[in-house]
Amino acid sequence: MALTGEWLPAEKNSEILAKEVPLADRDNMVYMGTIVEEGKGKVLVTATGIQTEIGKIATMIKETKEEKTPYQKKLAHFSKIVGIVIEAICLGIFIEGIITGGEFIEMFTTAVAIAVSAIPEGLPVAMTVILALGMQRILKKKGLVRKLSSTEVLGSTSVIATDKTATLTEGKMKVVEVIGDKFFALKIAALTSEAFIENPDSPKDKWVIRGKPTDRALLEAGIEAGFSFDKKKEFEKRKIADIPFNSINKFTAVLYSEDTSEKKTLYVCGAPEKILGRCNLLELEKEKLEKALEGLTAKGLRVVASAYKELITSNEQPVDLENEINNLNFVGFIALKDPVRKEAKKAIKICQEAGIKPIIVTGDHKLTAKAVAEEIGFKLQEENILEGKDLDNLSDEEFDKILNKIKIYARVEPKHKMRIIEAWQRKGEVVAMVGDGINDAPALKKADVGIALGSGTEVAKESSDLILLNDSFSIIVAAVEEGRAILDNIRKVITYLLSDSFSEVILVGVSLLAGLPLPITAVQILWINLVEDGLPDLALSFEPKEKDVMKRKPESRDFPLLTREMNVIIFIIGLITDLMLLGLFFWLLGQNYDLAYIRTMIFACLTIDSILYVFSCKSLRRNLWHINPFSNRILLVASAIGTLMLVLAIYLPGLQILLKTVPLEGQSWLIVLGMGLIELMAIEAAKHYFIVRHQV
Repeated sequence: MALTGEWLPAEKNSEILAKEVPLADRDNMVYMGTIVEEGKGKVLVTATGIQTEIGKIATMIKETKEEKTPYQKKLAHFSKIVGIVIEAICLGIFIEGIITGGEFIEMFTTAVAIAVSAIPEGLPVAMTVILALGMQRILKKKGLVRKLSSTEVLGSTSVIATDKTATLTEGKMKVVEVIGDKFFALKIAALTSEAFIENPDSPKDKWVIRGKPTDRALLEAGIEAGFSFDKKKEFEKRKIADIPFNSINKFTAVLYSEDTSEKKTLYVCGAPEKILGRCNLLELEKEKLEKALEGLTAKGLRVVASAYKELITSNEQPVDLENEINNLNFVGFIALKDPVRKEAKKAIKICQEAGIKPIIVTGDHKLTAKAVAEEIGFKLQEENILEGKDLDNLSDEEFDKILNKIKIYARVEPKHKMRIIEAWQRKGEVVAMVGDGINDAPALKKADVGIALGSGTEVAKESSDLILLNDSFSIIVAAVEEGRAILDNIRKVITYLLSDSFSEVILVGVSLLAGLPLPITAVQILWINLVEDGLPDLALSFEPKEKDVMKRKPESRDFPLLTREMNVIIFIIGLITDLMLLGLFFWLLGQNYDLAYIRTMIFACLTIDSILYVFSCKSLRRNLWHINPFSNRILLVASAIGTLMLVLAIYLPGLQILLKTVPLEGQSWLIVLGMGLIELMAIEAAKHYFIVRHQV
């Protein structure tokens, strides 16, 4: 039901119930916005507008505020800090340059160039590309992302609160077990089923079966067992009378004539407690069957019983069918359930290996939820299951103490889902919530990632960030995997951009402190930043995901934007680059090279460094020899273009005038390339020592 989350029809009656009865068990109430499947009745209106259950949900949706994603908050804080630091550094470089005798225009231009270089202005473009590519990959796996920012939040997801029906299960009833005469029991079930085939003349695999979920399942099972649809049509021609299912009798009965004019057979199928009470059974037989029934229901299965009776009556004599449904011959129990999706068990296992905690939040009965959970790999004790009514009796402090133990929430209402999400968020977890009904909308909005089923209500979809086009839980796992790849690529881009900026800032600052001329001009800094770094920076957005991405633990809300790996690489790259370039700068000055030639050498070295160490940024956790350096063709093309642009910048007359470069000799190119390779090896050695060897 769209309100309570149950997928099977709920039978209604006029009995008086206690006030504290949960919403899903209020069988004497009907609700606005829900659908009557069959029957008729009179109802008394007890609430209207926002006082109705649907109205309360609308109020909850309105009052639930959408917050920035954890990564948006981290980036905003990071941008603020970077802005302040860069402003201070550039001001310091400008003042330092003036004090050491530099010209005002030159030092001002240099400070501005350093500022432009230091600010990773390529990051917003790269992030947008990374997120858009992630959305595209998720869509290929049947997940529709409605909000761009939610793709990166998926990568930090640490708790997935999912419904049971349609996500973990197929969302349709299926016969899974028969106790008794299997063929005869299913034949009776098929003959009494009120379901029908809409297109019987089509091939069997194209049949569309209409009717209630249980009736459809019984008809399908009968046909699969060997009772053909043609046989059912033959029986229909000999049908004399029937009693349709209703909420009082809880069974369906059909009377068919046999070959002789007086012989008739009555077939009955319905609720086990109703059928057993009308069968000819010895006390011992009845106790045995009741025990078997108890075992089936304990597994969370829906059970119907089938029976028959042979009659000898004259065709002229009318049959009182109601009175004849006694002294029946018991045939068997038929157990049905909503089957678990084939891929669900594997998806849950991947979640657990990835450090993600999946929990089931459902409006169904706890036994039904428990049976599904155990089938997909949950290990459960009674303490791991909590019903909505019991949650109402817990304070937030009490709930927080047992939160980690609870794996299944049964018979929950909208307010319970909100409490569950808020409790996990208080612990610093990033929560994804799966839902399909109107009742799920507030929780979908409150969660860090709201995930709606494609078959769900429009209200749920409008409140969500991600829509599962085929309802499968496995799509969520695939989306989380893509989300983690997105976070990896964002960090790779940040590392690449900051490493370059850090190198240029230190190089210029130390040179000024030493009273030396600028080792690189402002326009050359801008060229490296905008032309040489631009394409590799963007190409990193296309980096394929790493193989171990789902073997890591998820990030908490307070996990820093700049990780240990990033800090090591940024610092090592900057330190190694600056030491080598400063050494080269001092040596060239000592050799009395022309300043334009020296600056061209430093310009070429910085550019080659950028082109080479972008490959070190392909993985922040593994060395270059442990990954495929040629896996990203776009990066290879970007590096080739960057190299070509460097050659043009040094040898093309027009660019020589603009950038104040001069042609380099062959020996100088050997020095440039040699320094680039030495730096690359030094970076990889540092990565191996500080990161690879010390990974936990």
